[in-house]
Parts: sequence; C-alpha cells; structure tokens
Amino acid sequence: MTEVSIVVPTHNRPSTLRRCLAALAAQRGVGALEIVVVDDGSTNAAEVAAAVASQPLARLLRCAPAGPAAARNAGARAAMGTFVCFTDDDCEPEPEWAARLIRALTAGADAVGGATVNGRPGDPFVETSELIVRALQVSTHERLAGMVFIPSNNLACRRSMVLGHPFDEGYRTAAGEDRAWCARVGAAGLTLALEPTAVVAHRPQLGIGGFWRQHLRYGRAAYHFARTTPGHDWHEPREFYIGLLRSGARAGFACLALVLVAQAATTTGFLWEAANRSRAGSTLPA
Repeated sequence: MTEVSIVVPTHNRPSTLRRCLAALAAQRGVGALEIVVVDDGSTNAAEVAAAVASQPLARLLRCAPAGPAAARNAGARAAMGTFVCFTDDDCEPEPEWAARLIRALTAGADAVGGATVNGRPGDPFVETSELIVRALQVSTHERLAGMVFIPSNNLACRRSMVLGHPFDEGYRTAAGEDRAWCARVGAAGLTLALEPTAVVAHRPQLGIGGFWRQHLRYGRAAYHFARTTPGHDWHEPREFYIGLLRSGARAGFACLALVLVAQAATTTGFLWEAANRSRAGSTLPA
C-alpha cells in the first residue's frame, strides 16, 4: 500500500520538472512512494510526458488548464497514499524532506510546512520573494495560535484532509490559493505547523518583469482573499510591513529596493482587481 503521494502541478516547464522529479526520486526515509505529476494544460505536453517517463516512480495526469489549485485537487483525488506532499515543478526538495514532513504529521499536526530557501544564491529577485514568504510565515505563526501560512510548494497533510478541504479553484493563477487554504483549514479548527528541517530549494526564473508580474498576481489574489475570508486575523498589521522593510535592508540594498517594488506591485494588483470586479460585478479572480 502506498504511504506517501507527492503531487506536482506543472505547466510548460519540462526542464525544471526533470530536476524536481530527480530530487523527489531521491527521497529516503519513507515507505512506498509515488509521484503524481498533474499537467495543467501544457502546450508542450510531449516534453512534459517525456520528463515524467524518465522517473519510474512518477505517473502523469493531464487536465485542461485551470490553474495550480485545480491541479493540486486533481492530484490529491488521484493519489493513492495516506499522506500527500505538495511541491512545485521549479522546486528541489532535500532527500529527507518528505520523511520529515510525515513525522510532523504523525506527531499530531493536521498540516505541516517546511522551510523553502533560495535555490539561486545571488539572485536578488528569488531572495526577496523568499524573504517575503518567510516574513509572512513568521508573522502568522506568532500572531495566530495553531495557524500559520504554508506555501503550497512545501506542504503536507493526510489525503483525507485535502479531499475534505480542497484548494479554492476560483484562484486561477499561482497566487493566493495556498493562503486561502491555510485560512480555511485554520478556521475549521485544524492545526497547521512548521517543520524547519524539511527543506525545499526554490529555483524560479524571475527577472524584474517576472518579479513584478508575480507580485501583481499576489495583489489581485489578495483582493479576492480579503473579500472571501471571514474575519481579519489573517490581514497583516502595520508592524509586519515595517519588519519586512528591515529584513530587506539587512539583506542588502537590492533586496530592500525589491521589497518596495513588490509592495507597489501588490498594491497595484489589489486596486486593479477591485476596479475590475466592481465593473464586472464579480469577486472571482481571472
């Protein structure tokens, strides 16, 4: 019987997917393991299929393009494991990543997230993105008992839990769906925990254009999150942003400047989405 299923949504990134699958095939310390790759409507489907076929533990599930939230839900439904770990196609988990997440689950957590680090040392765009995620994790962990923001590229739970609490498929892009999931799970009285020894190296290819678009998406998703998430505990206080600027300054001038760019992009995305939805009479993100 399969103990652990690892679900990887992918879209048009066969080369990074190959590196991800090689890292997942090298996992140790867990029982029977499978890797479920969900192709979210890639236009280079043959290359994606070849990457999956290169790893005997991996199998491919193709879906119409609907975004990573829908892809993760489809992967969880198709999974055979008692536990499901989620990561992304531009990530490379360390060899004991899955085992450490599963140990935290068996110790009592309902969902657990590990530590995601910059897999491109010296790249200020990736470093700043990870710095912002870490700041959000620290803030939610300190303020909210038994609740914490866990990015979906380093997340594990029992399969039964994600089937009962699926990702919100209204989030059509890679932004906000994981924070909304954590908020909903926490509101249901379930416990989210961190396991800092479960490490994933994140290797996105950003540049200034990609960095701006990423945080623009975060802002658009933040509008939907604010409109659909009951209560205000998950809304960050002023102290969070002050601390974020300080963290950026400690990381160097480039990271500080990019923290400011990220906040400008997020604000722009939020206001853009608010204006669009007001005209359209809808709260669902595009």
